[in-house]
Amino acid sequence: MMAETHPTTPLELIGRGTAIPAHPLALDHNRKLDRRRQRALSRYYIDAGAGGLAVGVHTTQFAIREAGLYEEVLSLASETAREWTDRPLAMVAGVTGPTRQAALEARTAVKLGYHAGLLSLAAMKGRDTDALIDHCEAVSREIPLIGFYLQPAVGGLDLGADFWTRFAAIDNVVAIKVAPFNRYRTLDVVRGLVEAGSENRIALYTGNDDHIILDLIMPLVTMRAGRPVTVRFRGGLLGHWSVWTKKAVALYERCRAASLSASIPPDLLALDSRVTDCNSAFFDVANDFHGCIAGCHEILRRQGLLEGIWCLDPNEGLSPGQKEEIERVCTSHADLADDDFVAQNLERWLG
Repeated sequence: MMAETHPTTPLELIGRGTAIPAHPLALDHNRKLDRRRQRALSRYYIDAGAGGLAVGVHTTQFAIREAGLYEEVLSLASETAREWTDRPLAMVAGVTGPTRQAALEARTAVKLGYHAGLLSLAAMKGRDTDALIDHCEAVSREIPLIGFYLQPAVGGLDLGADFWTRFAAIDNVVAIKVAPFNRYRTLDVVRGLVEAGSENRIALYTGNDDHIILDLIMPLVTMRAGRPVTVRFRGGLLGHWSVWTKKAVALYERCRAASLSASIPPDLLALDSRVTDCNSAFFDVANDFHGCIAGCHEILRRQGLLEGIWCLDPNEGLSPGQKEEIERVCTSHADLADDDFVAQNLERWLG
């Protein structure tokens, strides 16, 4: 059982575990950055109780790099966070590309006040484990790292337990976001973490948007030297939490309390399937996740936080039938939404 701590720095907060939404990108009808609404999103997440912001990640759209928006978007979130709250916030920057690009992005993030880099390996497809680890070590010299098991359906690599054992041995790794949307691959991360003896030093964050509740409350047991070792997810870093964030943070805190207690309430277990049902619509599971970003945008548009659902790529949008699915889950699971909270604060966030 994890002992509760009281973090005073952002890195301590990451180590303890917290709720971090993956920050979307607010665009206007010309597909240009809408700074007012981008700032409003950050304010929303902070007031909803998020423990940090993840910016420049998949939900922000990796294409911000080609659009020349990477530094501007990171800077805007960092400035907004400093102006809006005094409490410690874990600012996480998405870091991607070949080694030279990733190291440059890491240096940029540090300059802008970010505390950790979420390292995507999508650009390293076809490289062997030695090359991947060399890449990770190089970037770790620039910024504390959060590993990222991005699901292969949206560009991630298959990464076995041997990779995660070596990754977890890197000194400047502080956390791993586990997001393969696959139980077998999730357990590979756990095995690697335990094999490296790093289960106390490195925090596991669920990114499995299809399995949020159970990830946060269930123990994960693997063997080391013939003895069982129990590991738990300490937090979540999720695209799903970019919407209905106030309720998501409350749910995270409830899961955390339950995981540290001797019993799990049955009604909390029952919420897992309902949250996953919502995610199936937001993330467009029926169409292999094609509309996963636009689906989250649609919720934020309905609430007034975004003007539209535009993505940088004109070919990215809602899939056929996705809007109807979103309408279904909004009706069926209205108690999981935070529409009232947003309505009460929207004008202030947009101000």
